[in-house]
Amino acid sequence: MPKYLFRLLSFSFILAAVPVSLIGIISYIIASGDIEDKVKEGNMQVLLQTQMRVEQALKTLELTSLQFVNSPTVTSSLNEELGYDDFSKLRDLSKGLYNLQTFTSVREAYFVNLNKDWMVSFSIFRKFSTYPGHEQFASYAKYPNSLFWITKSPKTDEVAKKPDIAKIPDEAAETDDGSGGETSSSSPPALRMVYKIPVIPMTSQPKGLLIVEILNSQVKALLSNNKKLGDVSVLDSEGQNFLLDDSETDSNAEIHALVAEKVRETGEDSGFFNAYVHDEELGVTYRSSSYNGWIYVSVVSIEDITKQSKKIAWVTFIACTVIFILVALVAFYGSRRMYSPIKRLFEFTKDIQVEGQEHKDEFDSIEQRFRTLFSTEQQLQQQVKGQFTQLKEFFVLKLFTGQLSDGDLAYRSQMFGFPTEWNRLGVITVQIDTLQEGKYRDHDKELLLFAINNMVGELIAQQERFSPILLEQSQVTLLICNLEDDAACKEYFFRTAEMIREKIREYLHLPISIGISRPFDRATEASRAYGECLEALKCRISLGNEIIIHYDDIDAGKKDMEMTVYTQLKLLEDQLINAVKLGDTERVDGVFDKYIGVIVEKGIHFNEYPVLMMQLISKAFQLVQEQGGAVKKVLGDKATIDHFIKLSTLEEIVKWFKVELFEPIIGFLNTQAESQYVNIANQMVKLVHERFDQEISLEACATILSFHPVYLSRVFKKEMGINFSEYLAEYRMNMAKTWLETTNLKISEIAEKLNYTNTTAFIRTFRKIVGMTPGQYRDQYNKK
Repeated sequence: MPKYLFRLLSFSFILAAVPVSLIGIISYIIASGDIEDKVKEGNMQVLLQTQMRVEQALKTLELTSLQFVNSPTVTSSLNEELGYDDFSKLRDLSKGLYNLQTFTSVREAYFVNLNKDWMVSFSIFRKFSTYPGHEQFASYAKYPNSLFWITKSPKTDEVAKKPDIAKIPDEAAETDDGSGGETSSSSPPALRMVYKIPVIPMTSQPKGLLIVEILNSQVKALLSNNKKLGDVSVLDSEGQNFLLDDSETDSNAEIHALVAEKVRETGEDSGFFNAYVHDEELGVTYRSSSYNGWIYVSVVSIEDITKQSKKIAWVTFIACTVIFILVALVAFYGSRRMYSPIKRLFEFTKDIQVEGQEHKDEFDSIEQRFRTLFSTEQQLQQQVKGQFTQLKEFFVLKLFTGQLSDGDLAYRSQMFGFPTEWNRLGVITVQIDTLQEGKYRDHDKELLLFAINNMVGELIAQQERFSPILLEQSQVTLLICNLEDDAACKEYFFRTAEMIREKIREYLHLPISIGISRPFDRATEASRAYGECLEALKCRISLGNEIIIHYDDIDAGKKDMEMTVYTQLKLLEDQLINAVKLGDTERVDGVFDKYIGVIVEKGIHFNEYPVLMMQLISKAFQLVQEQGGAVKKVLGDKATIDHFIKLSTLEEIVKWFKVELFEPIIGFLNTQAESQYVNIANQMVKLVHERFDQEISLEACATILSFHPVYLSRVFKKEMGINFSEYLAEYRMNMAKTWLETTNLKISEIAEKLNYTNTTAFIRTFRKIVGMTPGQYRDQYNKK
């Protein structure tokens, strides 16, 4: 593959591949981050729901147990020494204990009478002092709270404590002497809820105890089992998972301890963090309960979270790969098309022998060949020819600037090979209308004029013209006409201009206009004819772009213009400035269109356009300065007099006024007005708050603030969203409600304090705003 083609192909591919790669990577990062955030939110919701289920169940059991301990059966039995003969009472107590199982599967419940030394459970009645775990049960009476929960870690046999949590002794796990219902060492782990009786007042010497045991497995059943969102555990304050069975191990013990430490140190109720255990990254979500101090933890593998992200990564990778392939194909096709002229040029110059070094690529080779070519005799001939051409153009340039006499003209024309005989002469001048809407930019204008000049030299035969030249921003050609009649010469010049315009439109796709001078005899009159062409081209302001106009076709001037036209323009200028002040863009456009219409329709000479419009520009600049703005800062670099002077068509002028001049000024004035509106509205609100008990009106505010009442009304409505009178009435009624609530003032006194001379009018206004009369409002408030 040729070196330059390879470079072109590589550059095209890289230019497209880099954005695609960046977009793919960014999309993957954003998608994976969103998925992780969603999982975090889902885990937190699962923990919240789990916490609510567990706590609801525990609270239900507490409420049921409270009803039991406060029942007449329990309270009456606290002072009785029951024996096996008291079957009725024991049955009632056992029935009450069984009713506790309506909540969940309660493993065992004990009602202990400490004073009378007996106890009742689901299945037994016995002396409390003979029960194997009576010492531990008796120790519960020393706890400060009337209600507390006791949890036991199955792995360490240590008890996790919170304000309402105590420790289960080893003695309570010992096997009973054979009687049913006691807790054995082989029993599943359970939670204990303990009520001291009586519940109120709290005392360290209760008469009895209610001890309810719930299997840990029952609490675990309330936990979420959605493995996709992680494993959910419940911890005590030490980070121990007390719901595990003896046969289970806490695989996340390190993480649980870390969670408990975080809760103690930071005091945060919930949170999320990443942890590494055995080289595995885990996401940990936790919530701390203010109800019993338990900590609800969800642990999920980050790898599981990112599985969906990996799918997205693969989809993104495949999509990017497909795009890369398409880009490579397009780059290969486009590069070959772009390389084809280089290849032709390389093949065209291959016959030029170059001695010496090897070349990096085709361009380097072509450069060396041309360097060799320019060093030959052919190069010298080309240089002489180029200098001769420049001399010819310089001669014509001096002719158009009036620096040649008739004698110099005859001598130099013969020397440079220009025509020496003609019947009539004429000048055509080509100017580019605009580059704003085409594929070219302003910096291309010089190159385009050069191209136009070359095209004119090729389109018009050499014996029918002098050398075409570029003069300022125009392409100028001195034409020779061998026709006798001026009308016929004009027709010839027009056909030539039309041919030039069509060819330029066909090859360069440029909008151009052409001015034609009057026919003349002497070549030294070319400078005057060039001026006529420029005058003719000024008609583009009123006639538009892409015109061919003869100097004789323009109206040379209505010098004595009627004063009414200037008066009308003056009036429209004032209306336009006022519309700009008001920020009414629609009105600004309408008035400016009328302004342009008067200039065009009233026959004002095009030479006066800039003078008239300069007056309007000056007023616009003055308006910005009066509002404290800097013209350059507000309008920018394009809204300058120099930029305006360079505009050549009416369309460009209208666009410049509306977009570059009026639009920034209106935006600036609106910003200034909004700041003023807020200040005025705040002052009016302050006056209402200070003088609500006096005679205050919009006119009074206008006198104080030195503004017209209508202006103040519009500003207050715009900023506050409510009329001034409505705001005053609502504020007064709010004051009336305060006095009705906090004082014993009569309604007539309140009306007088609010500057109402008529109590009936005050009551009517109060009922309209509040929805009831003042008396009804005071009665309703007193009932509360």
